[in-house]
Amino acid sequence: MTAKDLKNALLQEAVQGKLVPQIASEGNARDLLEEIRKEKAKLIEEKKLKKEKPLPEITEDEIPFDIPENWCWCRLGEVVKNVNYGTSAKSHPTGKIPVLRMGNITKDGKLSFDNLVYTSDATEIQTYKLNAGDILFNRTNSAEWVGKTAVYKGEQPAIFAGYIIRYTPIFINSDYVNAVMNTSYQKKWCSEVKTNGVQQCNINAQNLMKFIFPLPPLAEQKRIVAAIEKFMLLIEEYGKKEAELTALNADIAKTLKNAILQEAVQGKLAPQIASEGNATDLLEEIKKEKKSHGFAASYGISDDKKSNSSDLRSKSQICVTKEKLLPEITEDEIPFDIPENWCWCRLGEIISYKMGKTPPRAESEWWEGNESIPWVSIADMIPDAKISLTKERLSKKAIKEYFGNNLSMKGTLLMSFKLTVGRVSILDIDAVHNEAIISIYPFVNKNDITRDYLFKVLPLLSNYGETKDAIKGKTLNSTSLSNMLIPLPPLAEQKRIVEAIEKMLPLCEKLG
Repeated sequence: MTAKDLKNALLQEAVQGKLVPQIASEGNARDLLEEIRKEKAKLIEEKKLKKEKPLPEITEDEIPFDIPENWCWCRLGEVVKNVNYGTSAKSHPTGKIPVLRMGNITKDGKLSFDNLVYTSDATEIQTYKLNAGDILFNRTNSAEWVGKTAVYKGEQPAIFAGYIIRYTPIFINSDYVNAVMNTSYQKKWCSEVKTNGVQQCNINAQNLMKFIFPLPPLAEQKRIVAAIEKFMLLIEEYGKKEAELTALNADIAKTLKNAILQEAVQGKLAPQIASEGNATDLLEEIKKEKKSHGFAASYGISDDKKSNSSDLRSKSQICVTKEKLLPEITEDEIPFDIPENWCWCRLGEIISYKMGKTPPRAESEWWEGNESIPWVSIADMIPDAKISLTKERLSKKAIKEYFGNNLSMKGTLLMSFKLTVGRVSILDIDAVHNEAIISIYPFVNKNDITRDYLFKVLPLLSNYGETKDAIKGKTLNSTSLSNMLIPLPPLAEQKRIVEAIEKMLPLCEKLG
């Protein structure tokens, strides 16, 4: 059970009367509710409160769980006062007192005084000044966080902003109210009553006042709060240990994954089989194919000039340019030993690649339109996975005018070479991509074997070494990409390496 689960369970037990025993001498909540009603009536008579519309009676169907006999159910609006929205005036970086906003209510039901804004307006300060014991309710936020609640304890003078509802309990412990308003029961209620806007959800004061509130005697409220505080200290300590364990597991998982990949590229993950030949012959085959047939032939792409160039699928996206002569590999460059039937090569020897583009944002017609084409950014590249959806798409006009109808087809290996160097994905759709990504096309790729081998090992190899010249800051370039060293096994062993990695890496993911 996580610390979050423990906290939710603790608060739920508390508001169901199961955290502390009931004591008969402490009276019952019905008498407390009657006292509150009398106090409200007195305040209305003294014109310190406005007379409110009656709240609906609580029906049996509304009651979410059983509570002790000396408790009672009531509506929140019956037991609070000073219910109002905060200021809508613009705040400033400096001023006399802070204006608490929704970001100052934490997800843990506390107030944070970080990232404050301020006001110096005397009328605002007088109208919205908070008093110790006030409850702040975040009425507008995402579906997950609408309804966040915290107690203002007078930490420093403050007022509150418009996305917050303030209310003050009458003869009720504010910390107990806050405990109720941070239960999973309250969160479920929020999800049921919230209204959904374009980007945010809302719960207005009228709905908030109808919230069904489990009311214990005041003395028991105080004992509940004391018990919660005691157990929360233990849960917080548990949470710290949990976070440490999670971080340790993630570190172990990452280390183990890298160790598996390192064993793979050193030829230690799968045995070598003499009958499978050697990688020197494979490299020679690649060179012959590049020279005699061109890269397109290995993908079965026809050179027939009669193909319909207007069809996006008919255009080969293979961009083979005149190659620069790659430097010979020296002994000093080789980072580790590999099996005798493997060989070292440069990435540019065994693949062709294509860089992407980002059309100008000002050309709005390029970023919209019917029958649009997916456009991949690094954010769309789920590490070690296939891409089937993208956050943005480009119009066919953009594809034609900016990309020359040159798509990266389904099954293409993508790799980022900026910022997240070495992140890889395989396209499960036809798409184009931005300039921080390359499409990779192995020259000999029978049954996608080399593609899959590179898919597994490039994240390690593209970041290999702490001082290598290839990485400048967090970016590779066309020269360093082509010069990257690749330990090349025979094709059959590449396939067996991929199969071994796919068996072992899920075990690492379970740790993380």
